[in-house]
Amino acid sequence: MSGKTWYTSDLAVALKYDGKNAPKVTAKGDGLTAQQILELAEKHDIPLQNQPELARILAQVPVGESIPEELYVAVAEVIAFAWFLSGKSPDNQSET
Repeated sequence: MSGKTWYTSDLAVALKYDGKNAPKVTAKGDGLTAQQILELAEKHDIPLQNQPELARILAQVPVGESIPEELYVAVAEVIAFAWFLSGKSPDNQSET
C-alpha cells in the first residue's frame, strides 16, 4: 500500500507511506480540489478512509511533511487494516 486518502464531505488528505518512514502528506484540499484528489485516488485504486476527525487533523500537516508522532497509531491502524485486506505487508508491498 503506497497511499491512503482520508476525507470528509468537503476535505481530502492523501498520504504516501513507503513502509519504512513515517507517512507524508502528498496532497490536500477542500471543495473541488478534494473531489479531484478523491477521483485520482479511486482511479489509481488508492484506499479511501472516511474519518472526518482524522482528515481534519491531517489537513493541518503541510504538503510534503511527515505526519506528527501523535498520529502514528491512528494512521498505522488504518494502513495495517488496508494491508491486511489486500494481503500485503511491509515486506511484500508493491511500489507504485
